[in-house]
Amino acid sequence: MRVALFIPCYVDQFYPQVGIATLKLLQHLGLDVHFPMQQTCCGQPMANGGFEHLTHSCNANFIKAFDGYDYIVSPSGSCVLHVKDHLHDPKQEDKATQVRQRVFELCEFLTDIVQVQSLQARFPKRVAVHQGCHGQRGLQLAASTETVTPRFSKPLQLLKMVEGIELVNLDRPDECCGFGGTFCVTEEAVSAAMGLSRVADYTKHEAQVVTGTDVSCLMHQEGLIKRRKLPVQVMHIAEVLAAGL
Repeated sequence: MRVALFIPCYVDQFYPQVGIATLKLLQHLGLDVHFPMQQTCCGQPMANGGFEHLTHSCNANFIKAFDGYDYIVSPSGSCVLHVKDHLHDPKQEDKATQVRQRVFELCEFLTDIVQVQSLQARFPKRVAVHQGCHGQRGLQLAASTETVTPRFSKPLQLLKMVEGIELVNLDRPDECCGFGGTFCVTEEAVSAAMGLSRVADYTKHEAQVVTGTDVSCLMHQEGLIKRRKLPVQVMHIAEVLAAGL
């Protein structure tokens, strides 16, 4: 299968190691991975700010960049959810539909499409998992506590394949971290308080590493952790899954 790697802005500009880890992981699994150089922002920031009508050129460019691939994979639940829900183009809606149906967040791609049964990764540390809202409640990467549904988590399913890892049981495993895109700017105090609540849960259980599926959520929490000089490392799940390969 031909797989296109979709690297969101946060990863491209601030955490390029996450994109590299994602590529390394997909290639390790024997996939034919491509990086369309034409790709740019998917338009989510504008849409979240109430200016979705300004994303038409982003949509057209995204379709042109990723049309024709079997699958489009990204290490970002929020950007994938945006594309799935908002990618439209009246001039080429058939292609837009095909692209929407082929885009996957990394963890759901590995569990649902590739159906990975084992990994050769090794990561001997105590790890806490942050289940981001877009991935959990939007893409259904995991069951949330407010729903009466069987418990499952695709990120945890993959992390349990990593040798030496010790997964930490948190008090509130699916609570929002408070990032919320522009929410962290317009409601800074509330956002910070929510983030500190998550950080307190990690430190209470002596987690050495916090991981998750969205760099934006992790960046928000990493800022709070660094300001308080806490001994907790923040890593995207792609980095953990690719560790030692």
